[in-house]
Amino acid sequence: MPKLIDPKYIKKYMSIIQVKRTRAQESRAAIERLYIVMRHLFNRGYYKPFGVSGTAIRQALLTLSPEIYGSITDPDKVELDGLLYVMERLPKGIEECRFVKLTSEEGYGGSNFDVIIPAKRRRHCYRIDEEQMFIEITRGRSEIYDILTHLTFLYIEAEKIKNRALDEKGNKTREWVKMEKVVEGGVAIDAANRELAFSYLSTILGRTFEETEQTYDRFQGSDLHHGLFHVVYWLGKIALEESLEERDRSISFTATLRERIGHHIYGDRWARQIKDYLHSNDLIEQPLHVISANLHSVLNSIYAYPALKKMPGGWKTIEHTALELSKPQHAAWNDKVRAYAGENGVKYLDDPSGTNISVQIINTAAWDLKKLAPELALNEDYLQKEKPVIIVLDYAFGEQAYEIMDELLRPVEVGSDQIPLSISSISIMGKAGILSGGKGDIMVPNAHIYEGTADNYPFDNALSVEDFKEVGLQVYEGPMITVLGTSLQNKNILHYFRNSSWKCIGLEMEGAHYQKAIQAATRIRKSISENTILRYAYYASDNPLVTGSTLASGSLGAVGVKPTYLITLKLLEKILQGNL
Repeated sequence: MPKLIDPKYIKKYMSIIQVKRTRAQESRAAIERLYIVMRHLFNRGYYKPFGVSGTAIRQALLTLSPEIYGSITDPDKVELDGLLYVMERLPKGIEECRFVKLTSEEGYGGSNFDVIIPAKRRRHCYRIDEEQMFIEITRGRSEIYDILTHLTFLYIEAEKIKNRALDEKGNKTREWVKMEKVVEGGVAIDAANRELAFSYLSTILGRTFEETEQTYDRFQGSDLHHGLFHVVYWLGKIALEESLEERDRSISFTATLRERIGHHIYGDRWARQIKDYLHSNDLIEQPLHVISANLHSVLNSIYAYPALKKMPGGWKTIEHTALELSKPQHAAWNDKVRAYAGENGVKYLDDPSGTNISVQIINTAAWDLKKLAPELALNEDYLQKEKPVIIVLDYAFGEQAYEIMDELLRPVEVGSDQIPLSISSISIMGKAGILSGGKGDIMVPNAHIYEGTADNYPFDNALSVEDFKEVGLQVYEGPMITVLGTSLQNKNILHYFRNSSWKCIGLEMEGAHYQKAIQAATRIRKSISENTILRYAYYASDNPLVTGSTLASGSLGAVGVKPTYLITLKLLEKILQGNL
């Protein structure tokens, strides 16, 4: 028999072999805790942000300290870039609400409540009364996690504001009282009182006068949310009421939402609309090329030249025209391109299903090939013979990518018959965080690694670095991480994925979910051909490893135009030449 270890030595041996956890391991454990707790609370149906469960979420988020939330762990400074980032993704007025309820599509769209759509997220929200906001969830669990994480950030920052609004005796500070008069009294910030108001606000925020002024200007740049004074005041006011008057905040989930999550209700309705159109227009057996991208680059690359070639200044390049089309003063040009496209082969399917994913179906048989831009490399014989159809899908959100692709790739049901789609290629173009390089650079993945799981999806990418070697941008090739949420990433985890044997080049939210659906359709269900061509390419919207280059630091702007159209033109070249 083997000898048993004397119990008195077990503690000694454990202390010897115990290894100190790395910061990356602690961060990964914090992410796991966040998702376990959030999933538990979703199933439970409600929680209070400052109850036991809400405290667990806050502590896990503080341990993780995501890059996008900047100085979230600093108890003396309110994080300003992160605040703007979050407010642009939550509904206007959320800062005034003690009660937030996440709902499914439950009929509020037909009510008299005004629909509120956040500036940077397409989701329907409804202000029920002065204290309650409803947020409609149609994109699955990723959307729920995204909202809960942003709300948790707001509550952490609200506590900082509350603490700086009270003095050591628990009385309201002079600065807070002055700001109350600005907001509650409707005092306009003008040249006469601007600097005085910023002085009070900067004290409450724990930020410099200059930082406060710059953030105020950024908030004023959009009319889709309230200004900085209003947001800070109401965050602090609600936190003060909970602390001093025991008026608790609460987050809840409707029973219908909890029943529907994971059942592809919205994805099924969305995919049926596409298939019904293809079938009713005899396009179901044409070579189909699916592109997940924005809704402007494919359209502009094909139709801007014939629609706008007589515009003042003359035609230069697709990229130059795209820059012009992005300017507010040229909104009429965009309308002209859309109208021309609608008359020459494009069917717009605006989404009635709730997925918030609009679709363009482009029938190349309707083109006059002689009128297209010289930059488009065409194989006229192939186009005239095969008449391919391009299906452009707007961006999905996280796990929603699996739902929509899984439903789209299923056969078309016509009575008792099932007709498979003739999918020739699937192309995914998107923006992603880069781990080596800078904004605007290009990433060409050869695998997607799903963070927090053992899932990984290697695949044969029909695009390569060679396709972009002459573009004048840095191009990286390698695995990419599909993250659980862009708002939950920190440098330690990302350094690990970049510097370890994983050698990851970037991070995004949909790749593994798309691959999960595609591999199921090609290898298991056999609903589309195993020879379906896959093309993936991303351009860098941010580098979360570089201070000042996170998503919270601002949008790409014109920097994103060049890589967007380089990738778009390369995808179209492969499709329109029959280069399979």
